[in-house]
Amino acid sequence: MGQTTKIKICGLTRKEDLLFLNRFPLDYVGFVLYPRSPRYVGKNLKHLLGYVRETIKKVAVLVNPTYEEVKEVLDIGIDLIQLHGEETVEFAKKIGLSRVIKAFRIKDKVELDLVAPWEKAYAILTDTFVKGVPGGTGQTFNWSLAKVLVDHGYKVFLAGGLTPENVKQAISTASPYGIDLSSGVEVSPGIKDYTKISNLFKQLEV
Repeated sequence: MGQTTKIKICGLTRKEDLLFLNRFPLDYVGFVLYPRSPRYVGKNLKHLLGYVRETIKKVAVLVNPTYEEVKEVLDIGIDLIQLHGEETVEFAKKIGLSRVIKAFRIKDKVELDLVAPWEKAYAILTDTFVKGVPGGTGQTFNWSLAKVLVDHGYKVFLAGGLTPENVKQAISTASPYGIDLSSGVEVSPGIKDYTKISNLFKQLEV
């Protein structure tokens, strides 16, 4: 395998897209449980999980959830919880920090003191800051800011406006643990583009 960077594809909503992804060396899939998102899966989550290849880790994306909401999705087979709101470390510890990916929206600098309490989390996800939008913006930010976190020893997923055309550049700039694509491999929100997905894996030579 020519590429060691982990690959995560987020915003899955359809069983046929999951079955297509099972053919590739994918590491993580993400399901959005934020009701205001066009990629929200809601009660369909359990059904969709049944179509994910066993070796792929399953991630639920939540914004300011209650502990009960988190527990419910863990109980039906989700591996990791990705938090996109103003959640506290105390809340994450209740879930188990080792099962939490904490998202930080990057504007023009990295605030290391805000990230530091999350050092024992499963990973940090860096996304683009867009006012009023907790994630899935489809816009890029300065990837060298993510590299600051990588250089400080954090396990970083790079998200925000990644496409098959720019992933190589993003990886060479930030050296992240993983890349996270959603809108960059879609036809429309929640509907994946098979040509773009095939091209992504071709780009990464995997």
